[in-house]
Amino acid sequence: MKKIVPIDLQSIKTYSLTTRDNKVNVRDHFARSPQAGSSFASFYASLPRLLGADSLRGVVDAVVAARRAGRPVVLAIGGHVIKCGLQPVLKALVEADVITAVAMNGSAAIHDFEVSLIGATSEDVGAVLHAGDFGFAEETGGGMNRALKAALSTGVGFGEAIGRCIVDNHHQYREFSLLAACVEKQIPVTVHVAIGTDIIHQHPEFDGAVTGEMSARDFRLLAAVVADLSGGVWLNVGSAVIMPEVFLKALSIAQNLGYHVADFTTANFDMTQHYRPLQNVVKRPTSGSGKGYAITGHHEINIPLLAAAILEKISQESR
Repeated sequence: MKKIVPIDLQSIKTYSLTTRDNKVNVRDHFARSPQAGSSFASFYASLPRLLGADSLRGVVDAVVAARRAGRPVVLAIGGHVIKCGLQPVLKALVEADVITAVAMNGSAAIHDFEVSLIGATSEDVGAVLHAGDFGFAEETGGGMNRALKAALSTGVGFGEAIGRCIVDNHHQYREFSLLAACVEKQIPVTVHVAIGTDIIHQHPEFDGAVTGEMSARDFRLLAAVVADLSGGVWLNVGSAVIMPEVFLKALSIAQNLGYHVADFTTANFDMTQHYRPLQNVVKRPTSGSGKGYAITGHHEINIPLLAAAILEKISQESR
């Protein structure tokens, strides 16, 4: 067998570092030194111009450009976004006419309802599960199911029914409700339910036919929103399964009916990037045209940062 001789490095050819192309340089990409007492605009401008910071800038620019052109910005969220206490941030974007429609899963609606009612949410599941108490709060299960039944004959969907219930019944903390903010602003707000996933499905007042019909109405409403998404933005925040799947199906309906939705921007904000948001939000919908972004991090940090950057850019452009 032939003996393997270690390779001789003496004949290696090198080149000058100054002649090499580099992906990062101090002039174009480095962060600026932080300054105590500086404005948010200064902080935002000081972020590095690469990777996640540039993705954030891309989303901010797309949102502002879409609203400048009168195109929609749709927010899709999971329950953890509400549990992080972000309603005031999201409500500010709704009231500033930045967000033009909101879609959420069932848990987000439940947490929003509870916050509006008592100013608190998110029970300690582990502490009560084995006692058989998890999810059986009367005000939540009874209140939401009765609100859905009462609104069935009015023709509205799940989201508007619960939002209107919060407003009409003057919940003490309704100012912290995203559902109420959307109803008061008269923008589409939809709730997309998987039967058996939410605590209100455990309640004696639960009626699967009512819940299914109300969520089905919201799905058709969201499909109409998505049909007009060309030139707009879809933001998926904190939903790894339900909202990415709902978005993909709504988009498929719109394309099937000949709306030819194209040239829009999508972004997925989450603490971990999962398969469905990456495929069904970031990649597949924008594969023909448009742009998709994936931004990883805690909602309680990234979403206030996103909102502040959007509002700052709008303010600067209006001066």
